[in-house]
Amino acid sequence: MANLFDLASKSEIIKKNEEVMASADFWNDQKKAQSLIRETNALKALVENHAKLMESAEELNAGLDELKASLDPELQELVEDEYRTFMKEFEEFEFQVLLSGPYDQHNVIMEIHPGAGGTEAMDWAGMLYRMYCRYAERKGYKVTVLDYQEGEEAGMKSCSILIEGPMAYGYLKAENGVHRLVRISPFDSNARRHTSFASVEVMPQFEDDVEIEIDEKDLDIVTMRSSGAGGQHINKTDSAVRMTHKPTGIVVFCQTQRSQIQNREACLNMLKSKLLQLKIKENEKKMAEIKGEVKANEWGSQIRSYVFCPYTMVKDLRTGCEAGNVNAVMDGDLDEFVYSYLRTQIQ
Repeated sequence: MANLFDLASKSEIIKKNEEVMASADFWNDQKKAQSLIRETNALKALVENHAKLMESAEELNAGLDELKASLDPELQELVEDEYRTFMKEFEEFEFQVLLSGPYDQHNVIMEIHPGAGGTEAMDWAGMLYRMYCRYAERKGYKVTVLDYQEGEEAGMKSCSILIEGPMAYGYLKAENGVHRLVRISPFDSNARRHTSFASVEVMPQFEDDVEIEIDEKDLDIVTMRSSGAGGQHINKTDSAVRMTHKPTGIVVFCQTQRSQIQNREACLNMLKSKLLQLKIKENEKKMAEIKGEVKANEWGSQIRSYVFCPYTMVKDLRTGCEAGNVNAVMDGDLDEFVYSYLRTQIQ
């Protein structure tokens, strides 16, 4: 697994960034300057907190050595208090490290698509959409629907949503992959058990701190009138835009904005986010090849099972994390699964 905390490399990056920040033309590009300042400040905070943690560890060790030579109950209580304080500091530092990836601070574009299975799979995709909206609500994130294609009977054919908030990609990247549902189907008159699948794609929203260039000649853009069931998701009076990136075959679609120009801009940002995700995937593959890693769960493979019958359990197949309260999970209680996944990234 990737080692996210390398003190020497982070200190070197800080040094190089400070040299760039001291140059006369540093503020010529204000967006890049502000991005570099944010990166440097975040790295400095990590390094400083690491130093404080090491200092606390030394103090705790000194207290333990003193306790070994004494049976003083007051000293024991003092050392126990120091231990609890240290563990709290360690947990805070751990999550600061876990969320220090290059794109973790970005917002998220999430796409949900049902697998084969018709209405059953579309209903499952709709349930996942609700789950992530509830999770976003718990985190205080803002959700904007970019595209929503309702199913004929239930659920959805597909959707794209923008989730905005602090460290949104850092948390939600754990959800990327195929999600499996086992339940008694409400659409089966014989009340048989069904297995359904839906894929969730999580991409960091493209921001100006990342360089991704797209040649207009590589784009095939089609405009059309908005379609779908409307309601809370679609403004039928607006013009929809479908954009295809010829070199990669990536297709994006947006029909929820107020004008064709806004839909086009939204499509372009979605496309850049997908290209950024491709870049992340390629980098991960290269690192795995360098380290000789063999990953059991490739990008986009099945990651989690949600069992409603004959028993209730949600299990993450990457980490082994389990929860028996399916209803709580479907109401957005995902922290245990997110944290268990993030912890595997620094082992």
